[in-house]
Amino acid sequence: MANEEFGPLAPLIGTWRGDQGVNVSYDYAKGEVIEETYTEEITFKVVGDVDNGQQKIWVIDYITAAKRTGSDEVFHTELGFWGWDPVRKEVMRCFMVPRMSTILAGGSAEADSKSFSLSAKIGAEDWGVLSNPYLIENAKCTRYESSYTIDGDTFSYEENTVMDMKAMGGKSMDHTDKNTLTRV
Repeated sequence: MANEEFGPLAPLIGTWRGDQGVNVSYDYAKGEVIEETYTEEITFKVVGDVDNGQQKIWVIDYITAAKRTGSDEVFHTELGFWGWDPVRKEVMRCFMVPRMSTILAGGSAEADSKSFSLSAKIGAEDWGVLSNPYLIENAKCTRYESSYTIDGDTFSYEENTVMDMKAMGGKSMDHTDKNTLTRV
């Protein structure tokens, strides 16, 4: 396969579409947790190798856009980078969402892994979460966990963003997303 240096990320390079998305989140207008379906398109492109002194990370960038099923309006977008450190056998994902929140998540994998998991938590010096002051006061992300499976022309993920919700009396909730996409 071309791009073997990207390890388990190599199969992601390209464009993917999926219409099996399920989002569980808090709906402020309804004042409750809802479940809704969505469609999504993600494009991964090669950036190349990035040197951090002795560390070499093989990097791809991506952008994703999700639309509620039956709607043409994008309700979620994000952009970021995925990285593979073959020496440390680490997969990394750094992304931003327009709510002015950023996550740097990481985990272990082998170069030929078809599945892997990443995590981040608030206050961590390495795999961490940063949000703007409003979000910290109202919908503070305390933990992020995700798992991915890439099998040929199928890419599946499950994500859980644990949030302390002021609108729910400060209770924690699991904001989850999952989808299965196919290569375009």
